[in-house]
Amino acid sequence: MKARRVAWGAIALVAVQLLTCPAALAAPSPDPSQRSTPKPGGTPEPKPSKKKSPSPQPPPQRETKQECEIKTGIPAGQLQEEPWAQKRLGFTAVWELTTGKGVTVAVVDSGVDASHPQLKGRVRTIDVTGTGTRDCLGHGTQAAGIIAARDMRRRQVPFLGVAPGVRLLSIKAAVQQSGNDPGWTAKAIREAADRGAKVINVSSQSPDYPSLREAVKYAQRKDAVIVAAAGNIQDEQRGTQTPAYPAAYPGVVAVGAVGESATLSSFSNTETPVTVVAPGEKIVSTWPGGGYNIDQGTSFATPFVSGVAALVRSYHPKLSYKQVKRRLEVTADGGSANGTGGGMVNPLQAVTAVLDGEEEGEEAPSPQALPVYIPRPEPEDRFGRTLALSLTGGALALAASAVAAGIIIPAGRRRNWRPSRRQPSTEGPTG
Repeated sequence: MKARRVAWGAIALVAVQLLTCPAALAAPSPDPSQRSTPKPGGTPEPKPSKKKSPSPQPPPQRETKQECEIKTGIPAGQLQEEPWAQKRLGFTAVWELTTGKGVTVAVVDSGVDASHPQLKGRVRTIDVTGTGTRDCLGHGTQAAGIIAARDMRRRQVPFLGVAPGVRLLSIKAAVQQSGNDPGWTAKAIREAADRGAKVINVSSQSPDYPSLREAVKYAQRKDAVIVAAAGNIQDEQRGTQTPAYPAAYPGVVAVGAVGESATLSSFSNTETPVTVVAPGEKIVSTWPGGGYNIDQGTSFATPFVSGVAALVRSYHPKLSYKQVKRRLEVTADGGSANGTGGGMVNPLQAVTAVLDGEEEGEEAPSPQALPVYIPRPEPEDRFGRTLALSLTGGALALAASAVAAGIIIPAGRRRNWRPSRRQPSTEGPTG
């Protein structure tokens, strides 16, 4: 009887436990990976706190590859002679002093063909358009070649870049010839400044946008020289054209275009406040696929000046972007026509001229008060410039000396520069 009571008591106790603890029975066996592992001291690790699952994120935006239908370039073998633009500028005379080594030049454009033989191994590529880094327009590859194409004259390629020692940073910000998003250009300029570009080439034009204006200010605070195209105009736009941006922003080096006759190109926008001009007609340069192309526009005058700016920054690394801009303007060959600014950019003088006060950090005076045209002497009468007098032999040499001493040097002194005594070789490196 007593044993029966004990048995019934045990059964009742079990029943009470079952009725009062259902959750303990319903719970699944814990995952071994979630069990607490005792510490060496015997105290188990505290259980991790339960965290809410993060909100689902949208899938990353996929890159849309740009369809490329680009013409075949001119083979290198068909380039028979040195392009007129590089003859006119004579930038190889600077190469004994500097080729631009140590300077990064950003090319904010349609991309660059980094595999081109004259560019290979010196181009980093970035895309801000979401279409990939390939250059489907050729525009950016042309600009890059004018700036930095390596010397391949030993391989019978006469075309050269202005500053073959620079590093190129290609930032793709254009996917079509016109109507590109100015926000891309603004983003590319900021990206270039953040990545250490000391010269930023912008061979494009747009209206004035706040984001573009702020991007220019941002890059200038990082001491980048921004060199931009003054813009092209069509015949139907004459009389109604407006300034091109970013070229018209304060502190930007705005570049107009001239032809082989050294006169302002008909398409060069004179409403933009031009700093200097450079060759912009019949311009030979690199083209995607390893070939070459001949083109025109302020877009292709601009990289000549970017290359010269890189030479200046390499040889004078302590100069600010404002001082580089002023040096380019003050040492230019002089101009009188509207839209020519200080005149034709002069690579040798830009690098070697001694500017009064510059060593102390003072800015050179503005050359705007000197509207005098000073043609750069050429060994050949390539641009139709003639001497009014009939001179021969020693008389001609004497006249040339008088012109150089009586016009060019005093004009340079009025602009607060004087020729350097250094005499760089006219022979550049080959390779």
